[in-house]
Amino acid sequence: MSNKIQKSVLAGIIGTVVMTAVMMISQMMGMPKMSPPEMVSGIMGMPIFVGWMMHFVIGIVFALIYTFFVASKIKADNHYLKEALFGIVAFVVAQIMMKVMGAMMGMPAMEGPKLLLAMGSLMGHIIFGMAVAKVVGNAFCTGKSDTK
Repeated sequence: MSNKIQKSVLAGIIGTVVMTAVMMISQMMGMPKMSPPEMVSGIMGMPIFVGWMMHFVIGIVFALIYTFFVASKIKADNHYLKEALFGIVAFVVAQIMMKVMGAMMGMPAMEGPKLLLAMGSLMGHIIFGMAVAKVVGNAFCTGKSDTK
């Protein structure tokens, strides 16, 4: 397996852990409960364990997409802006997929104000994008070869 793939998988795992931790901690600061694994398992009608596995698989897939397709396409001199833009793209794609899956399989009711849920999810995805980009590194983002 190439270093690029390994780093992307690791980035997906780390990004998912960081995003999930932020979403869980945000509840202590007054944000509504946000649990992507519970949402995924509810949509699929599967146990929460399957929701957790799918949550990490989705995070890894997003990291692979970032590494191989997105990183070199986002033109921004500021790396923080580039990472945040990827997080916003991940948020939009996640929202579309949740709507599609929810329409096909039924979406469990979410608790709390929708605006706060959307803001929390957006923040989580931006943090995910930043974590993924940091782990993947700038060498892959700029198209330069990785010398390690």
